[in-house]
Amino acid sequence: FSVYLLGLILDWVRDSGGLPAMALRNKAKADALYAAIDSSKLYSSPVAPDSRSWMNIPFILESQRPDIDSAFLAGAAKAGLTNLKGHRSVGGMRASLYNAMPIEGVLALVDFMQDFEKRN
Repeated sequence: FSVYLLGLILDWVRDSGGLPAMALRNKAKADALYAAIDSSKLYSSPVAPDSRSWMNIPFILESQRPDIDSAFLAGAAKAGLTNLKGHRSVGGMRASLYNAMPIEGVLALVDFMQDFEKRN
């Protein structure tokens, strides 16, 4: 079964333009989210720019409000954006942008983040 699934995934990658196209697509997704984080006064990245991942993007909310993370997660869930809670030992948020995540999903997250920042 796992070999069959691998075949389907490899067909999808090939049909999507191969590895070069996947790299461009994944970089565009990461660039969009990092741009939103880096241009924000509420969000920050705990990772140095030269060490940032295109797949798992952690970010923290800079606020004096102790409930800001839970408010962010609740609002995100209402907007259909799930699984953003960071690792239990690190905290904050983490967006996973694996290959199957469409750019539209990333842009929806960016829109939500910008709206949340305006309201908070």
